[in-house]
Amino acid sequence: MELSKVKAVVFDCDGVMFDTALSNRKFYDEILDAFGKPELTEEQFINVHMMTVTAAIEYLFPEFGDHLPVYDKIRSIGYAKFIPYMQREKGLITLLGRLKEEGFIRGVATNRTNTMESVLEDNQMTAMFETVVTAADVKNPKPAPDQLQKIMDKFDLLPEEILFIGDSEYDRKAALAAGTWFVAFKNMGLEAHAHVTSMGELAGLLNINE
Repeated sequence: MELSKVKAVVFDCDGVMFDTALSNRKFYDEILDAFGKPELTEEQFINVHMMTVTAAIEYLFPEFGDHLPVYDKIRSIGYAKFIPYMQREKGLITLLGRLKEEGFIRGVATNRTNTMESVLEDNQMTAMFETVVTAADVKNPKPAPDQLQKIMDKFDLLPEEILFIGDSEYDRKAALAAGTWFVAFKNMGLEAHAHVTSMGELAGLLNINE
């Protein structure tokens, strides 16, 4: 893998920047419980972990002709109380600092929508990225390439100038469609240009270890 041309390093949020398994599970379990449905199965959890909230609700409530009551419940529950259950990936802040020192554009491409801003604010990370693109910012969320293409357009970048780090099949497909480099994070089963299991390994891959 030739990374000498890379100018931007773009992160998925859930499963890469943060371990959000517990927070997302609690969030969806509370919604399901409100409508008398059982907690997430493992298969459901894997799927909703990649999806936008809209796609997840359609997936979890296929019998509902109108999902408005579910969205009303989501608004009443909110997401703020689940943010403390998110665990920031060890070494992330150090890596982001090194990326800035080395002149890389730092970005986020996530299928989160209106919760991403709060996640960054609560973790004092808002100023650590030059661009944040959520599912709400594009026509088509991942696995479509729209988020990565939006970043390319904003900074006038070629596909080979972006390194995207993700942990799901949606991430892989988005990178493939956009033509960018793709690094799989803590998921050896994903086809990728490289695999890493820590932020330190990612720094080593980019040759920016101190």
